[in-house]
This record gives sequence, structure tokens and C-alpha cells, in this order.
Amino acid sequence: MAVTNRQKQECLSINALTTAALLLPGLMSPAVHAVEGDEVDFQYSHYQEGKRNLSYAGYDNDGANIVIPGKSFNPIEVDSIKGHGSYSLSDRIKFAFNYVQDTWGGATPVSTAPAAFGGNIQSYDISGNVVTGATPFTITGQGELLFDKNYNTYLGDYDGNPVSSEKGTTHVMSTASPETRKQGDFKLSYDWDEATVSVGGGISVEDDYESRFGNLGLRWDLNQKHTTLNLDLSYTNSTTNAVIDHDLYYSRDKWFYEHVTFNEETLANTVSGTKQDWGVHAGVSQVINKSALVSADFNYTRSIGYMANPYKLTQFFFVDPAEFQSNEFVRPNVDAFLERRPEVRNQWGVGGRYVQYINPLDAALHFDYRFSADDWGIQAHTFEADWVQPLGSGWTVTPSVRYYSQDAADFYTPFVVLKEKRERGEILVNGNPGNITTNKLPSAFSSDHRLSGYGAISGGVTVTKQFAKGLTLETGLEYYTHQGSMKTGGGGEGAYADFDYWLANAALKVDLNALALNAATSSGHAGHHDHHAHGVHAPAGVMFDHMLPKAGDFMVGYRYMWNSQSGAMLNGTDRVTDPAIVSGGCNGNPCYLTPDSMAMNMHMLDLMIAPTDWLTLMLMPQFTDMDMDMRRLDGAPSTGSLGNESQHIVHHSQNGHETGGIGDLGMYALFKLFDNGVHHIHVTVGLSAPTADVNIKMRRNHGLDGGFIHYGMQLGSGTWDFKPSITYTGHVDAFSWGTQANGTVRMENQNKSGYALGDLFQATAWGSYHLNSWLTASVRGVYTIQGGIKGHYAGANSDSTNPFYNLDGSTTSILKFGPQDYPSSYGGKYWDVGFGLSAIVPSGDLAGNRVSVEWLQPVEDDVNGYQLERDGALSATWSMAF
Repeated sequence: MAVTNRQKQECLSINALTTAALLLPGLMSPAVHAVEGDEVDFQYSHYQEGKRNLSYAGYDNDGANIVIPGKSFNPIEVDSIKGHGSYSLSDRIKFAFNYVQDTWGGATPVSTAPAAFGGNIQSYDISGNVVTGATPFTITGQGELLFDKNYNTYLGDYDGNPVSSEKGTTHVMSTASPETRKQGDFKLSYDWDEATVSVGGGISVEDDYESRFGNLGLRWDLNQKHTTLNLDLSYTNSTTNAVIDHDLYYSRDKWFYEHVTFNEETLANTVSGTKQDWGVHAGVSQVINKSALVSADFNYTRSIGYMANPYKLTQFFFVDPAEFQSNEFVRPNVDAFLERRPEVRNQWGVGGRYVQYINPLDAALHFDYRFSADDWGIQAHTFEADWVQPLGSGWTVTPSVRYYSQDAADFYTPFVVLKEKRERGEILVNGNPGNITTNKLPSAFSSDHRLSGYGAISGGVTVTKQFAKGLTLETGLEYYTHQGSMKTGGGGEGAYADFDYWLANAALKVDLNALALNAATSSGHAGHHDHHAHGVHAPAGVMFDHMLPKAGDFMVGYRYMWNSQSGAMLNGTDRVTDPAIVSGGCNGNPCYLTPDSMAMNMHMLDLMIAPTDWLTLMLMPQFTDMDMDMRRLDGAPSTGSLGNESQHIVHHSQNGHETGGIGDLGMYALFKLFDNGVHHIHVTVGLSAPTADVNIKMRRNHGLDGGFIHYGMQLGSGTWDFKPSITYTGHVDAFSWGTQANGTVRMENQNKSGYALGDLFQATAWGSYHLNSWLTASVRGVYTIQGGIKGHYAGANSDSTNPFYNLDGSTTSILKFGPQDYPSSYGGKYWDVGFGLSAIVPSGDLAGNRVSVEWLQPVEDDVNGYQLERDGALSATWSMAF
């Protein structure tokens, strides 16, 4: 399930990770720019950081000094999809939109400390052996860290004597369950002969953060369009509501109580804040000659409000100089505070680009430079170059290189050593005395390495293939390395913060203008359009419903599916009460939690080609995300006997769980059996490849392995699946109809996580009526049999509510707190009825574009075990054949 707000400390905050993602090519898109042509684009990207191997000073069980190799945490991964469309509403009015969705998880630094402080942040297995160098939390108070009179750091024994000198610095890492962010934006523009005005806006949403933005743009073309001036104005309003992770040990002072709200019911501390950004961007471009162009731009942004990362800490070490009068080494007092950044930031930047066409090579060189600065003390230089080289036959290769260097923010510090005695005093907190730190801290401080001084080099290559019918396929790969030693002029952060990442993406672009041109010049398109117009297509929720009519035809489509569950829990066909679930829903063990709601979103591409008139090949990549909310069961037994796992139950009920990423890949062949112009029969033979994750885990208390997430929240089956179907369709005048039987057969007994989903059989029949020449209405009935799960997660103790874990991860399992954690509560028999509409563009530039929607309403559920009642499902499709 999705990451809880408290657990999000281990992943980058929305302010930090989303901001970082905005800088990653292909992960995020800026607001839609001026549209040159009508097009539809789909893109998938995967971002993967390298592992950070850390070392800490500490002790073994005998008290001997050792250097502990840090656990090689799973790094941050981001799976992202982007959909883009633009269309000319008239000769002068254009509309464009973007939809971006990314799901991320993995480990990230939450604090920085001297390596000798590692004795306070190490982990042990049940035998007391050190198994990792750090857990995702730091402990305030006394520790094994020692300082000498020159404030060098030492690892000390329990008597305060130094046993080794450890002068290095290290990150404290934390990890998270997956989390999803969704963003949509649009732009509407109006063109005059020599000017354009545009207005746009959008919203970005996730659990603890929401951002709304708008922009206004102006463009003037001068000097017979050899000179172009641009002016863009933007405004963004952002809200943060972040629950501080319960594993994050931190101190409280006056600032804390002014910015953090405590919820007595959920026992959660929530950081809340708002931020506003005003921005202006101005630019000019000049055509020098037929082979060269130069441009320059200036931007300014003013930000006001909460700009800190609510999940990051800064370590403070208080050393009383007076203690050196009687001691050679002093053990500091330690406090960790939530980071604080100034609440005002002014940023500005200037840059330029030079483009040169190289006629002998039919290539183009792009060179960019940008200087940016702000009043936080950060100054940055960016150099970037790429070479666009056409290879012929529609192929283009574009290698690129980029260098970036920045100075550190004025308030950046890995950690703080205060040469003073720490004093504590009482102040009133909500009318009650609270013992908090009263030392005067700096007004701003952060150990976030993104605010440090560093340099970065990245290089990549993009390969593009353009097809004559208006299709373009693009794939790219980029590698990036971040190192303090590469900062211009030296003085960057230490090597402990070095890391790298790689980014891969693939895109499909459809040029609607080119398709319209092909349609106008191709005599064969009219017949194909008639094929689509006569209504043999099934409702939007039916797949594999039609073939392409003749050899050489191609179709591209997009399919969106959403389904939801909420309301009552079912056992068989009957609604059940909480006490019944507590006693019978967990295979003889007591239940503590039950699902309250669940939703799934699936985005799919339909790529079809007809090698012959009797065979159509189909490829269906997909991207899936899910979220589930839990609730405590009334009458559940006390969780006191569960120890730390009782906190796990509390956090499950407080916050939702999320998963997301690439799904299983479908590959199909459709064979025509019969077609006389009225009746048509074809069979589909397909395979589903296990490309989706089925080993997604949740974080447990103190960052330990929390075991696998619920079976229904994994992203695919994890097995090779055989997917056959047979489809019959017919039509007469304004009526059309069809029926289909399809199935899914699991070809393996278990996946890599130890289980296999049940086989599936589905039968459906529908009827449609043409309301007019372009709009069709449909009604459909569906019967589905879904088999139960076979096996269980590898390492799971099926007889235990709270299975045992080794902290080193040698045993993997699932925490069993409710019916959703048991394989017996999956599968069943389901009846549904669907209502749909389908519209096709009959003429014009977009002739042949089809859009369909269908709502599937549950009629009866007969479930295995205990499951949440279904609300319904929505399907929407777009397709274009040519």
C-alpha cells in the first residue's frame, strides 16, 4: 500500500524531490509551450540512482572498535509517464495539454553526521550482531562521539576514552514505500500574423503537497520573423501538509511549536506551510543567416513562504569549552532539528543559445550557457551542447553533454558544532510545560546536499525514427554524476555525498497534420474510414474486439481504465460486520485492520499492425498505479502484545498506501476466421510478459523491512500468462452487436515472490445503436470468474498474524493484520452491466479519430474470503487508424 505521511521522511519531500524531478529530463514537463503543430505524444521514463555504500564507526558485541560497512540501501527509483496533446481549434486558436504521473520510492539522505557518531545509528539482529551501518533515524542525547580541544572527532568507548579518530562525514539514509504524484496542465493560445498571446495553468497533487499554477505568455515576431521577442509571467501557490516520520528523532524548540501541529487522536506531528512564487521570463532570438540562430533570455522568480524540506534534519553537537579545563576529550550533547530555510528567496538567471547548421554533414550544433544566482548565496553555471545528426531514412541521432556547477547556500552545513553549553528550559506548550531546547539557533540551516557546493556532468544520446505516416519513435539514455570535487574553483562538498543516476525514456509521437495529409492523398483511407464508421467496434471496456481490415494498415490507440472499491466488506455475497471480520477474516488469527477504499488507474498503449488481411499483431505496454486506505476494525483485540508492530497498525490506519510503475507487457496475434461483411469472427492468441514489479515492500518501524505489500497492490502477475479469446461481431443498418469469451491462464506455478494469481475466465455480450452518423450508444453484460491466489509470499508464515523477520532481510514476508494479507481473500465471481458511448470524427483533418467511454456497474459480487465491495469501473479509449 501507499507510503504514510510519517514514512515519507525517508523519501525526498515534495518540496525537494519534486523540485529535483523537475530538473530531470523526461521525468517532468514544464508548462506547455507554444504549439507548432497538431500532435499526440506518449512517453515513459525510468530514473534510477546508484547505490550509496556508507561506512560508520561503531562496536561489535565485545566492545571492540570496528568500522561498519553501511547497508547498501535500495536507491531512489522513479517511473514516469507523460501524455501530451495539441490541436488547432481554428486557424488562429490552439489548445495543448500535458498529463504527467510519476511514482517513486527508495532511500535518500535525511541527515548528515560525523562518521564517529555511527555508534548511535547502528542496527543489530536478534543475536546482537551489527548488520547495517545505519537505520533511518538518529538518536538525540549522549553518544560515543568525542571531540578534542581542536574539535576533531573520535570514536569513544563507554567510559569516554577515544579508541580511534574518525574525521569523515557520512549520510544517514532512510527508505520509503512507493508514492505517486500527478500533474495536469494546459495552454490556450491565439495567433495574429506577427504576435501570439497564450494563457495556461495546472495543478500538481500528492498526499502531502498540492501546487496550483498559472501563466501568461506573449510573443512578437519582428523583422519578417527573423527576430522574436518573448515575455512570460507565472504564478504558483503551493501547500505542504507533511506528517513527520515517527522514526525521526528530533528536538523541539519555539520554532517547532510555531510551525508544527500535534494531533492527539492520530499522535502525529504535522508540518504545514504555504509558498507563493512569482516569475517573469523574457527572451529574444535572432536569425543570423540561413545557417545560424542566436538567442538570449532572462528570468526572475520571487518566492515567499515555507520552502524547507519537512523530512530532513540537521545535527547539532553542543560542546562546552569549559569542560576541556579538566578533560582532554569531551562527549557532546546532541540535538537534531528539522531543517529551516529562509522564507524569502529571489532567483535570477541569464542565458544564451547558439544554433549552427553544418551543411556538409546535414547536422546542427546547439550550444547553451546559463548563469543563475539567488540571495541564498547559490551561484550556478550550466554549459550544455548537443549535436543533431540525421542519418537518412527517418533516423536521427542526438548525442549531448552537460556540465553544471554551483556554490553552496549560505546556510548549508553538513552538521553544526556549537561551542557552548546546551541549556534547557521550560516553556508552555498548549498550556502545559514542555522541556525544550532554548539555545539560540541559527535562523536558517540545512544539511541537504542539493544546497551544497558541487559539480555535475551528464551525457546522453537520443535516437529517433520518423515514419512517413506521421509516427515518430524516440528512445534516449542519460548518465549523470554528482561530485563535490567537480565544482568550479574547488571547495565542494565531501566525497561522502557523491552519487550518480541514469535515466532511460521511450516515446511515441503522432503527427496529426501528417496523418491528415496522408488521408487526403490516399485513396485507400476512405475505405478504411468506412470500416471504422459502421460500428463494429465494441464498447470501450472490451479489448481485442476488432482487426485491421487490410495488409499494411496500422493503428495507434490509448486506453485508460479506472476501478474503485469502497463501502461494505463482503463474505461470499453477504455484507459482514467488523466483529465477524475480526473473528473470521484472518484464517483463525485476529484481524486488526480492513480495507476502507481502493482505486486502480491503468494507462495502456494499443499498437496494431496488419502484415496481411487475415492477421493483426498487437503490442500493449501499460502503466499502473493503485492506492488503498485502511481502517481499524471495531472490536479488534488490543495490540499491546504486538510490541512495535502495534505502531505499524496505527500508521496503516492513519495513512493510505500507494504503488505504481510499469505493468505487464501484452503481445497478441489476432487471426480472422470468418468475415462476410455482416458477420465477423476472429480469435486472439496472446502472451503477457511479467515486466511489472511483484516484490514491492513496505517500510517497517525504524526503517526495517516491513515485508511485502498486499497481494492486490502488486503491479502485475509476475508470471508468463497465456491469454486467448474468441470474438464474434455483426451489424445491420444502425444496429451492431457482439460477444466474446476470453481467459487468462497462468503458465507458472509461482512468481519470484512465491505465489501465482488465479486463472481468469470472462464472457461478455453487447449491443449498440447508431444515434447518428458519428455517435453510438451501447449496453453490455459481463460475467467474470477469477480464481484465488495459489501459494503465498516466499518466507511467509501462514500460521502467524505477526510473522518473524530477520533484520538483515534474510526472511521476507508480509505483516498480516487484515483479510487483504491472506491469499484466501482474493478471487470470486462477478456480474456487471456496462453503458457506453463511442464517437468518431467523420470528416476534416481528424477524420477517423475515435473516442469511446464506458461505465461498468457491478450487479453482484460473490467473493472468496473477505473482500471490499466494488463501486464500478470506467474505461476510456482513443484510437486512430491509418
